Amino acid sequence: MRRILFTAAAAMLLPICLFAQEEPVDQAMMQKIRTEGLEHSQIAVIAHYLTDVNGPRLTNSPGYKNAAKWAAQTMQQWGIKNTALEPWGEFGKSWSLAQSYLSLKAPYFQPVIAYPKAWSIGTKGAVTADVIMLDTLSEAAIDQAGAAIKGKIVIIRPRDTTIVSAFKAYATRYTDTTDLNKLPDMYMVHGSLSQYKEYFEKVYAVRRYLAAKGAVALLKANPHGRDGTLFADGGQYYAKGYNSPLPEMIVGTEELLRMYRLINSGHRVQLEMNIQSKSDSTDTKGYNVVGEIPGTDKDLKSQLVMIGGHLDSWHSGTGATDDGAGCIVMMEVMRILKTLGVQPKRTIRIALWGGEEQGLLGSFGYVKKHYGNPADMQLKPEQKNVSAYYNLDNGSGKIRGIFIQGNEAVRPIFKSWLAPFADLGATGITSSNTGSTDHLSFDAVGIPGFQFIQDPLEYETRTHHSNMDTYDHLSMDDMKQAATIIAAFVYNTAQRAEMMPRKPLPKPERFVFDLDFPL
Repeated sequence: MRRILFTAAAAMLLPICLFAQEEPVDQAMMQKIRTEGLEHSQIAVIAHYLTDVNGPRLTNSPGYKNAAKWAAQTMQQWGIKNTALEPWGEFGKSWSLAQSYLSLKAPYFQPVIAYPKAWSIGTKGAVTADVIMLDTLSEAAIDQAGAAIKGKIVIIRPRDTTIVSAFKAYATRYTDTTDLNKLPDMYMVHGSLSQYKEYFEKVYAVRRYLAAKGAVALLKANPHGRDGTLFADGGQYYAKGYNSPLPEMIVGTEELLRMYRLINSGHRVQLEMNIQSKSDSTDTKGYNVVGEIPGTDKDLKSQLVMIGGHLDSWHSGTGATDDGAGCIVMMEVMRILKTLGVQPKRTIRIALWGGEEQGLLGSFGYVKKHYGNPADMQLKPEQKNVSAYYNLDNGSGKIRGIFIQGNEAVRPIFKSWLAPFADLGATGITSSNTGSTDHLSFDAVGIPGFQFIQDPLEYETRTHHSNMDTYDHLSMDDMKQAATIIAAFVYNTAQRAEMMPRKPLPKPERFVFDLDFPL
């Protein structure tokens, strides 16, 4: 009877044993990572220094370089090795603000919510000028206004002249009934961005034409901004051959609509503007921040597990959710593993990317330098040594799972790795793709690159590229959860007997963000 019971019990346990042998998970280490990540987190401290102390991190700006040096020095103090600012290639001029101010002078005085467009030239001291409204920003509309443009601040007639009430909450989470395994593709670019070259050239040309006609400045509003939130992204003027022709500012939607109504009712609108900006072409290179926990296995230490987020931001906020959150979490991952004294078989490397906002420039430059160019797929020897790259760049919401980019072979592996964290809400594994961020640079040359599924919170509705992208809009508990889960993924990848499964190599094709014009 005992033998029969033992045989039956063994039969029931066999699938579990086989599964464990197929993809073992060190539960004791998972618990240590949970304890360090959730109970002894340094997320809030890292976030404060990266955002509040270092400020905005526009690519190649003094703020970016200060933040990059701080990140490298901080990780070095933790014991992370080979921390450095590594140039990824040619970017363009730096830009910073010393002063920025816009106010209504007539029909009465009132400050106006406004931010200069990135890389805009400044004014020569404080400038007071009347406002003129054009129907469209086109050469035809400029010609129609004629000499009246000279000495004026230009606004463009808004398409929507009322603001629809916000009945939906800004912040949302995936619910318990959401099928995370069936999330659709997100943030994907369909078709070639090269088709927009003519459009961007026209955008630049019409601004030069406006300046040539004597306009003092150009004001625009974002159609989806409201309630004092504005989105001051964009700007081609960092690149060689592109110079800002006139001062440009983004103003609050409500501010622009007020000017529109005043002008329409026949009232004079006068503004005072003062932009003091500085550009510098002394160092036009772009930089990433890298650091490592060296591998210890004599046969595997040359292999890599990579993690990253993009360090650059726009300038109207402090880049907290885009993508300070990703950098904060990934730095915390390195701290957790170092604090626990992990001796990884494979080398763990962090990379905080520059130039993501201008088209994944930092990560793509790094990939071309180290691993190869997808345009010809002539891969470098280092390419075969990267087991996986993990990215975080969709705000500060908690991790709910992972996009596997069509790499079905990793599904059972990730299922095992997520299992210890199901109680934290991380259960989803979707074969869908998510795009427009740095894991694509790795995927393009056949390296397994992954982005995690995150709760949306108010990322797209409120903070992404806006003046509200600040420390106070970070979800600290969610980032603790994210750092804990990613630390576990990194540990498991580093200790795994085999490298992560790979998809078939892609055919040679020009990378979607490999462009001969600035975005």
